[in-house]
Amino acid sequence: MDLGIAGRTAIICASSKGLGRGCAEALAEAGCTVVINGRDGATLEETASQIRASYGAKVVAVVADVSTRAGQDALLAAAPEPDILVNNNGGPPPKGFRDVTREALLEGVIQNMATPIELTQRVVDGMIARKFGRIVNITSMSVLTPLTGLDVSSGARAGLTAFLAGVSREVAHANVTINNILPGMFDTDRLKGSMTKMAALRNVPIEEMAKARMADVPAKRFGNAEEFGKLCAFIASAHAGYITGQNFLIDGGVFKGAF
Repeated sequence: MDLGIAGRTAIICASSKGLGRGCAEALAEAGCTVVINGRDGATLEETASQIRASYGAKVVAVVADVSTRAGQDALLAAAPEPDILVNNNGGPPPKGFRDVTREALLEGVIQNMATPIELTQRVVDGMIARKFGRIVNITSMSVLTPLTGLDVSSGARAGLTAFLAGVSREVAHANVTINNILPGMFDTDRLKGSMTKMAALRNVPIEEMAKARMADVPAKRFGNAEEFGKLCAFIASAHAGYITGQNFLIDGGVFKGAF
């Protein structure tokens, strides 16, 4: 399917690897100029080179921490008038709620709520003026169902979802949409890191922990960044102008809800 966004410019935050990279690759394949971002310059440039080679796309690599004003400025200097913004950022490490300090709580809110709101504020009026805009927020299935140890992440991402729910309706008249993708267990460094910690705590091999986690997924596998990116690209496409303010759960069936 032609997604109708060839020639558009997309900023994809935290996209040197993982789900962000999956989104960048799918948008590059759709013909977009992609601005990718990460804090490790070597990893970021390797990703940029691979995307250029695979899709022949124009790729701009910006080394920056999107949680900072300077990092946001750098992204918008590279693409002052983006048509597509994919908000993504690292989440707080798993921690029992009794151990969460005020500093950790505020950092989580900055990373997973304030940062995407700030970027949305900075790009949305230009999108309205141009009568096209797609903002996609990568949140988590923990917005819908609690995951032990991810209370800070869940709270901040749920706050982002609630904040932008009304905003998405305010801007829809101008063909500007705001939607959220809620991933479950995907084969990423973050999942591997959490499984490694759990395996060590339980004194079992990491392979055994992975099998146990996979057994909890009705699809009997972890998701991959490529399929996640395809969903992101469709939500960002010209065909998705009538979809806004929605949460797209992609978790292999883990969340047991009829609605």
